[in-house]
Amino acid sequence: MKKLLILAMLAAASATVLAKLPPLSDEAKAKAAEAAAKTAWTGKAEAYQLCKSQDKVAAAYYKSAKAAGKETKPPAPAPACADPGPFAYTPPEAKPLEAAGAHSPAGTATSPPSTRQPDAVGNPAKKS
Repeated sequence: MKKLLILAMLAAASATVLAKLPPLSDEAKAKAAEAAAKTAWTGKAEAYQLCKSQDKVAAAYYKSAKAAGKETKPPAPAPACADPGPFAYTPPEAKPLEAAGAHSPAGTATSPPSTRQPDAVGNPAKKS
């Protein structure tokens, strides 16, 4: 009896997991797009700060090595640090329904929707 009860509870729990969620609203989609843009900008800003700190450490190393009289090799060429600037998000422009084709006329029909001709006449069966 206990096994049957546990099995029924597991079946009920799995049914709730399989339920579909409603689609996201336009506002939620816009908020998610802005969050993704903010995350991408944050990654670029962190990479810029890392690049600047690495340049600072390398300059300090070369300065101390030169003061100590050590021979150093020239640094490997690296791309310059690119400042991402302040965060600015411009949402994409949404097309109005008319521009999206919502009110477009239907395509021209090539044949009438129905005829009085029997199907056997229009589509004869092939003899094998």
